[in-house]
Amino acid sequence: MMTQEVTSRGMQLQALCDGVRKYVGTRNYEKCVTMISEAMGKFPNAPEPHNLLGIVMEKEGDHAGAMKHFRAAYALDPTYIPARQNLELYGTFYSCGKCAFDESDCPEESPSPYDIEYDEKGIGHAVRREKK
Repeated sequence: MMTQEVTSRGMQLQALCDGVRKYVGTRNYEKCVTMISEAMGKFPNAPEPHNLLGIVMEKEGDHAGAMKHFRAAYALDPTYIPARQNLELYGTFYSCGKCAFDESDCPEESPSPYDIEYDEKGIGHAVRREKK
């Protein structure tokens, strides 16, 4: 029963992302805000609505408000990559690239060139991987 709820929640949040993407494309920001507000009430701990509201606010020219919502999304779930990408994108003077509505808009991160090796005292050290 619990996995059904999680799956339903994920599907509803993905539908929200898809809907907001569509309405942002047509500049129907009022409809976006209505959809996002309903989702915030239904899923108060989800980062997606805050991330999406940040995108809408940025498109409307409210940069400070947008950054607050990107930070809220990141605070709710630090593993939610779209919020981090939008913070990096819009947190610079010269933003380039496209905003991230969901994970499909995020490039895959390349693996780190470092490994962590622990010594006999349990202290971790970053060691550069050998090139293959």
